[in-house]
Amino acid sequence: MIPVLRPAILPGLAAFLALACQPAHADERPGNPEEPTHCVVLLHGIAGFALLLKPMEMSLEEQGYFVANVTYPSLSDPIESLAIEAVEEGLERCSAQGLSRIHFVTHSMGGILVRQYLSQQSIEGLERVVMLAPPNQGSRFADFLGDSPLGKVYEPDALAQLGTGEESVPRRLDAPDFELGIIAGTRNLRKLIPGAPSEPSDGVVTVDETKAPGMKDFLLVPATHTTIIWYGEVQRQAAHFLRNGRFDHSRDGG
Repeated sequence: MIPVLRPAILPGLAAFLALACQPAHADERPGNPEEPTHCVVLLHGIAGFALLLKPMEMSLEEQGYFVANVTYPSLSDPIESLAIEAVEEGLERCSAQGLSRIHFVTHSMGGILVRQYLSQQSIEGLERVVMLAPPNQGSRFADFLGDSPLGKVYEPDALAQLGTGEESVPRRLDAPDFELGIIAGTRNLRKLIPGAPSEPSDGVVTVDETKAPGMKDFLLVPATHTTIIWYGEVQRQAAHFLRNGRFDHSRDGG
């Protein structure tokens, strides 16, 4: 969700390359993997790109889904414009494959794009959505970055809209009316950074900020805001929710 300096991405890319080679979990498939019947649209967060979600893409493909992994200009446009551009590109890719059973798996701001789009448009065939670390209540860390000297000099349009103030998009959206599962991270490596959350969080978004009214299921994982997308268990849980409408709580007693 929050912009990061390019050097800070390098360790994450190393983790991405390692996790991309992990074998997929042998779960029940939604159909013949040679002939997918479901389409999953992947949407990254602010300052992200489709390559970061490649491990998730590969995992879902091995589960028998067709995956539309979309890159969009998250640093240049407001959320309202990004929602139309990103969501419709994903839907067009699904349609081009003749697929009408639609799901989304999103990271951070990507979830807000889906909610924003659905506040204005309907998606025929939409079934389930999994959001990873979404700022569904806005993010106070985004407020802090926007008010910082650097943020005042260069602030992506979408960053101010992810905060908790008057410009907050997630705070003005209605409760989701689709089947929604949310996975939140609990590993905060930014505790000593000014403005970082002091409550349970992934270092960027607090656990409470990820929640949305009407969500069908909720899961906590020991991951940071960035690395949550690369966890094999998160990939497994995302596929489980897409198939069953709930997460697998057998390991946490839920």
